[in-house]
Amino acid sequence: MPAQKTKRPNNRYVIDVSAPAGDKIFDVAAFEKFLHDRIKVAGRTGNLTEQVTISRDGNNAVIVEAKIEFSKRYLKYLTKKFLKKHNLRDWLRVVATSKDTYKLKYFNVSNPEEDASGDEED
Repeated sequence: MPAQKTKRPNNRYVIDVSAPAGDKIFDVAAFEKFLHDRIKVAGRTGNLTEQVTISRDGNNAVIVEAKIEFSKRYLKYLTKKFLKKHNLRDWLRVVATSKDTYKLKYFNVSNPEEDASGDEED
């Protein structure tokens, strides 16, 4: 009976930040550093070594590659934490666009004062 090899996970997650980065309200370099400082491996921060790599694709995306078990939901949690820290959580949301991709999108905000201004006449 041949020895059975254990399949090592190779996860590649992309966080697309092109919309807010293009409007200059989102600092991609600061986000990359935040992820580097906050991602935990084996219960410890700053323990990334070669198991988890974080890179940037210009100002459009942040790519996280993990050679260990890694949750996509954990990246969403950290992204939301970064948005809250920089007071962007009220305007941006994190949406899954595919199995391995998140995208930062603006909330669709309609201004109720503009709609009601034409209707109110006393």
